[in-house]
Order: sequence, then structure tokens, then C-alpha cells
Amino acid sequence: MTIVSEPSVRSLPRTLSYVIGSAVTAVGASMLATAGLAYALGEPDTGQGILLAGAITVACGVLMWRILGAATSISVKEGFAAVGLAWFVISAFGALPYLFTGTIPNVTDAFFETVSGFTTTGSTVVANPADLPRSIGVWRGFTQWVGGMGVIILSVAALPLLGTGGLQLARAELPGGKPDRLTPRFKETAKRLWFVYVGLTALAAVLLAAGDLDVYQAVVHAMTTTATGGFSTQATSVASFSTYTQWVITVFMFLAGVNFALHYKALRHPSVYARDSEFRLYTALIVAGIVLVAGGLLADNEPAGAIRDAVFTVVSLVTTTGFATSDWGSWRPALQILVIGLMFLGGMAGSTSGSVKTFRVGILAKAAFSDLRRLVYPRGVFTVRFGRDRIPDHLLESIQSFFLFYMFLFMTGTFLLAFIDANMSESLNLVTAASAVAAALGNIGPALADVGPTATYASIAWPGKWLLSGLMIVGRLEIFPVLLLFTRDLWRR
Repeated sequence: MTIVSEPSVRSLPRTLSYVIGSAVTAVGASMLATAGLAYALGEPDTGQGILLAGAITVACGVLMWRILGAATSISVKEGFAAVGLAWFVISAFGALPYLFTGTIPNVTDAFFETVSGFTTTGSTVVANPADLPRSIGVWRGFTQWVGGMGVIILSVAALPLLGTGGLQLARAELPGGKPDRLTPRFKETAKRLWFVYVGLTALAAVLLAAGDLDVYQAVVHAMTTTATGGFSTQATSVASFSTYTQWVITVFMFLAGVNFALHYKALRHPSVYARDSEFRLYTALIVAGIVLVAGGLLADNEPAGAIRDAVFTVVSLVTTTGFATSDWGSWRPALQILVIGLMFLGGMAGSTSGSVKTFRVGILAKAAFSDLRRLVYPRGVFTVRFGRDRIPDHLLESIQSFFLFYMFLFMTGTFLLAFIDANMSESLNLVTAASAVAAALGNIGPALADVGPTATYASIAWPGKWLLSGLMIVGRLEIFPVLLLFTRDLWRR
């Protein structure tokens, strides 16, 4: 396979059909495996619905995959288009198990739950996940686990026919648009990242099963923790679990917010953590958040519980996991404002977390300080650095543009959600609207007020759920791949 600089009119439909079809086929195969699990768990009725969903999805995926033939080349533009469209398509097919089993019979709710899964957001319309059949609970957790490292990357790694063209897809899907190459061939890099991902998930499952969780709960929480997704098997998230379980989940949330390429390098040289500038900033932000939150909680709670809730909540929010041990929506207003602020940080680039990301926060801060110095010394020449690396002007402009678009979408989304509420006569307030949009765009899940950790998104009007679903996908794909779908330049010869 060759990589070209510009897509042709003829090659674009073939590339889209081939890449999206392969992703849909992979999702369908996962459904078939889940159907087998349902029969093994003694849930034949549920298994039948999942089996039907899987059969339809695989058939449609293979048809898309083969109808125009294999893609012989893929450009940057085609990569962005394929990724942007694929997440909408796989979310539509991923909703079929909920619909065919009747666990979520409403199309809007099923799509919302599926998007929340694949984007690792964790927002839910399910009042009590414990009432779901276990096979559906596994599928629900599996959507987050697959979405964690990216179903597109999974497909590329599994399809050698895409060859090095997979790098173009990774540029569209991976945080920051610049995948960390561990090997000259991207397919080998993807395999090593998945090795770390699977290893962390397995270790988390073993440690959780050693506590108060049964095998089903341990596996589901291991998948959703490593994916920084936040889907739980309980309506109270992880608040009802033991202190041991909560600390284990805290540790793995923190690890999942770290660049997985850094984890792989650390297998041979653990000192790479201390030498990495972004890791140091990531850790410092979490520690600072813990100190501030703990200081606010200590006034009303006993020390041990306050510190534990502070550590868990800050790590959960910064890594955009969304698990909760307490209802932060009931905290004092100053702490709720801090909660919203933590939603805009995010983990490291190359991790499974969402939101703005640590490296962007660091570079934006350095750039702002550099601008202040330039006001004092107009003739001075100032270079923005992150660690020892000089940040090129084009990368700085890209990061500033990303943040501008991010805040624009946050404000616009809040206005639209509030507008929908005003016309649908719902009881949504501004705090709910703003925090729900921040949680959707940052792939966090629970927010404040009516959509806090102890509530669900079921009360949101149906247009609002479609809006939030779109924001979840936009946030998961780092904004640009989705926005580019609406530009003429992407489709122009």
C-alpha cells in the first residue's frame, strides 16, 4: 500500500467503504462473541437478540468492506474522513444489541448509551445497571474497552492489507494528532500498545477479583477503568465497594491517564517516567487538585474519608473516567466550580483519557507567559518550550486553535442544550446544561445537578441527547476530524 498526499474523487469512496466496513465488521464480530457469552451465562433470550444484532452488523460490514474492493492507498484527508464517519456508523450498529434485547428499547437512548460507550464517556440512561443481563453488562463495558484505544486502531492492527496507511488513520484518531512511534512500522507500534493495554486490563481484573468483586464485576470494571470510561455495574458507581477496591481503581485510573507508549518504554527503563515532562506536569496537576479538594472536604468530613474521596474524585475527573465514590454535586459551590475546572484538564497524550490533555494545558500556559514577557520586552525573542523541546510555531497555533474550538463548542453546546430545554419545557437548569456539555465534550460522563454521579441522563429531552452524543464523538476525536467533515476542502479533488 502507498500513501498519497491528496485523495482522488474515485479513491475516497473506496477508502471510506473499506475502512468503515472493516471497523463495522470488527464490532459485529465482538457482538457474536458476546452472544456466545450470553448463552454460556444461561441468558438465551438475550443471546438471541445479540446474535441477531451481530449477524446484521457483520453482514453489513463485510458488504461495505468488499463492495468497492480493497483500498490501495490512503491519504491524510481520507484518513480524517474515514475516522470521522466511522465513529458515527459503528455507534449506530453498536446500539443494535440494546434494541434487539429490549434492554434499551428507545432508539435515541440506545444510540446515546452506545456513543457514551465507544467514546469512553460514561454518561448513561440506565437507572440501575445491576438490573441488566450480565451479557449486556459485558457488552456495555466492552464498548468502552474497545473505544479506549480506538476501534479504528484495532482494525488497522488487525488488517495488514492497510499496511503503513494505518498511520494516516492514527493521525486522525490519536490525541494530539502525532502518534508516538515505538517502531518504524505503525502496525508493530499498535500491537505493542495493545499489549500494554491488555496487560493493564488483565492485572486490574485480577486485583479487583481479589477484593470484594465477583468475576463479572471485576472484568467489567477492569475494562472500563483501563479505558477511563466509567461504566459501572452498580447505580452508585463504585461508592458501595470496599476501600481496597476503590484504591485499586484509583491506581489504574491514574495509569490509564498516562501515555501508553511511555508505559511500554518503562518496561525496560522505569526512569522514563521521571524524565518525561508531560508525566511530571500530569502528576503535579493531580496532586494540586487533591490538595484543593481535600482542603474543602476536611471541613465537613472525617480526615480518612475526605482524603480518600479527594484522591479518587480528582484522579477520576482529570483522567476523564467519571467513576464516583461520593456525589460531588452535593459539595459546597466552591468545590463544584473546582470540579468543572478539573473537567477541562485531561490525561496525557497517547492515553485513553479525553478533554484538553495535559500537554496542551502546559503549552498554553507557557505560551501565555511568553506573551506576557513580550509585553514587557517588545524586542525580545521568546521561545515556547515544553520540557527541553522547543514548540514550533505551527504546533503552537494548532494547539491554540484546538482550545479556541473547544471553548466555542462548550459555549455553543451549553446555549443549544439550554435552548432545547426552554422549548421542550423540561426542568433543566444552567448548571446542568453547562456541566453536561463539559462532561460530554471532555468524555467524562457524570456532571452536576440533574446529571450528577447519583443521577442519569434519562431526563434530558431527546434532542439534547442527540446533541450530547455528537459532542461526545467530537470530543473523542479531538474535534478536527469531525469538523473537517463539514468543509469543502476535505471533499475537493
